[in-house]
Amino acid sequence: MSDLKIAIILGSTRPGRNGKAVADWVLEKAKGRSDADYELVDLADFPLPHLDEAIPPSLGQYANEHTKAWAEKIASYDGFIFVTPEYNHSTSGVLKNAIDYLYGEWNNKAAAFVSYGALGGARAIEHLRAIASELQLAHVRQQLSFSLYTDFENFSAFKPGPQHDEAAGVLFDQLESWSRALKTVRA
Repeated sequence: MSDLKIAIILGSTRPGRNGKAVADWVLEKAKGRSDADYELVDLADFPLPHLDEAIPPSLGQYANEHTKAWAEKIASYDGFIFVTPEYNHSTSGVLKNAIDYLYGEWNNKAAAFVSYGALGGARAIEHLRAIASELQLAHVRQQLSFSLYTDFENFSAFKPGPQHDEAAGVLFDQLESWSRALKTVRA
């Protein structure tokens, strides 16, 4: 068992969401890895209301139990893979809200992005990259983008092409490397 822990954060809670199949695929690919332990973190299991903390998250003084539970969960990881849909040229509101709840728990860790949408979710990733930079969350270059037209049957059954396997390996390699390096920064 590795001492490196990486969360695969499923950034959609929508009924009938495509993201669950995408996140499960990422987790399945990660199971063959020996340099990190990967765990699926489904935002549906952390029902956070719209940000309801009076004090800015950068101060780390959380008042609500749901915030404390979310902070404890995120603090336990060294890196993250954000699985996001693209809604209206950006990420989902539920993922943005979950990210906004915290600050220090994200700092000096690494992130990678997996997206899906009509154009592969590329615009959602671009927004997440800017957000990650503000949170001192180092993001790796490699990303995975799945098209609703070519990687889903009838826009709902996830059937990614084999070309994504090699890209996933590169994403894992980069994320594990950066997560390990940043662990020394946090120490």
